[in-house]
Amino acid sequence: MNTQLKWPLLLLAGLMLGLTACKTEPEAPSASQSEVPQHSASTTYQPARFEEDNRAEKIRSLAPDMQRLIEEHAAERHIPGIAYGIVVDDELVVSGATGVLDLESERPATTSSAFRIASMTKSFTAMAIVKLRDEGRLALADPAEKYIPEMAGLEYLTSDAPAITIENLLTMTAGFPEDNPWGDRQLDETDQMLTDLMAGGVSFSNPASFAFEYSNTGYALLGKIISEVSGQPYQEYIREEILLPLGMTRTYWEYDSVPADILAHGYRWEDEQWKPEPILHDGSYGAMGGLITTIEDFSKYVSFHLSAWPPRSAPDEGPVKRSSLRDMQQPRFSRLYAEAKDWNGEDCAVMSGYAFGLGSATFCNGLRQVSHGGALPGYGSNYVFFPDYGIGVMAFGNRTYTSPYSLGPVYRKIFDSLQVKPRALPVSDILKTRKEEVAQWVRSGDPQVEASIMAENFFMDQSREYRRSEIAEVLEEAGDISSVGELEPENQLRGRFRMQAANGEVVVFFTLTPEADPKVQQLDVSFEGENED
Repeated sequence: MNTQLKWPLLLLAGLMLGLTACKTEPEAPSASQSEVPQHSASTTYQPARFEEDNRAEKIRSLAPDMQRLIEEHAAERHIPGIAYGIVVDDELVVSGATGVLDLESERPATTSSAFRIASMTKSFTAMAIVKLRDEGRLALADPAEKYIPEMAGLEYLTSDAPAITIENLLTMTAGFPEDNPWGDRQLDETDQMLTDLMAGGVSFSNPASFAFEYSNTGYALLGKIISEVSGQPYQEYIREEILLPLGMTRTYWEYDSVPADILAHGYRWEDEQWKPEPILHDGSYGAMGGLITTIEDFSKYVSFHLSAWPPRSAPDEGPVKRSSLRDMQQPRFSRLYAEAKDWNGEDCAVMSGYAFGLGSATFCNGLRQVSHGGALPGYGSNYVFFPDYGIGVMAFGNRTYTSPYSLGPVYRKIFDSLQVKPRALPVSDILKTRKEEVAQWVRSGDPQVEASIMAENFFMDQSREYRRSEIAEVLEEAGDISSVGELEPENQLRGRFRMQAANGEVVVFFTLTPEADPKVQQLDVSFEGENED
């Protein structure tokens, strides 16, 4: 699958854009594996929330613009058909399509049309592995050769390379080389081919656990591990344990199983004309890219990932736990792209990395996105979701290795034009209390207040005399204080607030200790004049 489509949707502008599985009886988890400790939870914790929640209404207003952008993109990139959608929380609020599924019959594309989504399949495979981990049936630190004995004979690049683990396969750090587009043509291979490949030896591009490199073969091996551990073909396990519980009843592994009237046929653009691409059957490499689905079905999967946020104490009702979904979305082996640009073409560094079947990136402005693309002969697909906003965008097309939409214009519509805002973290009770006490102590130096709120390290790090002298200088420069602003929390035990003064603002930042009754362990007081940026 074309690397430019698979996961570097993480970067924008310059950077952006076997069915014969061997059945074995599953090993019953031991008591130590299956027993998960139960912990008590706070009764006062408040999860992040939207202060003004009109996101769905705002996104619905995008429908005409989204349709126009998709139609323009299809014409410009010579894509026969595209289906797309935008999810807000658990609702598909914008959806549509353009073009055709089959040039011969000219069947129109719709949101219920079935497209092969290629590497977007990888997160389903990863989710199955995570589910088996949560059930105590495997560990991510397990050597892959425990489940695929043929891997025990592999010749590693170096003698100090650690054994390839399941987590290496998930995060594409096993040392296998980037295998596009060779891997695309292996989609319908048998399990025997995969085990023979390992038994015959493979070429490594890196030592294990040393660097990220995109590998379809690694995800094919994960499919084999799912089959071995679950005792059923990975396709059946994923269908029964993930797809059906999410209500994804029109998602398929084998194209022969798809109703003919909804199946999108794939094409390439060559010699200024469309040429049909043969559709490959499903096989051992399907775990890296075999799923076929509709926008209506896939929107349920995106909604499920969005449901992981924010962390909260509500019941867990999905195929896997919310905490496991969040784990899937956390990047490993992250890399800083210092010269990246945002969707407006402006300089904006990006920190990005590969997670479990997902790419994850955080931009210089704090925007966090999780995404993956997919590309196979005849198809191109992409999806991206924003955990802090509860919004996901997806699109499928039927032209070889061609993204079905450009994210830049969509980003501008959502974040610039509509000014959609992320969740905000409420101020915890203890921060609220300490803020009032800190504000009082900064202004007065009251010994009784400091005795009740300062941690044991506070005056060890700097003497009381020195601290009060520094604060006095700030207050003298600031002038009379007229009001104390709201606290801006960073988390439950850290935040800052501003005090309005005659000549500017006094900025107060403080952090609390991990004690049951948290005390002030750090306090920074500074002055920002009216003419300062």
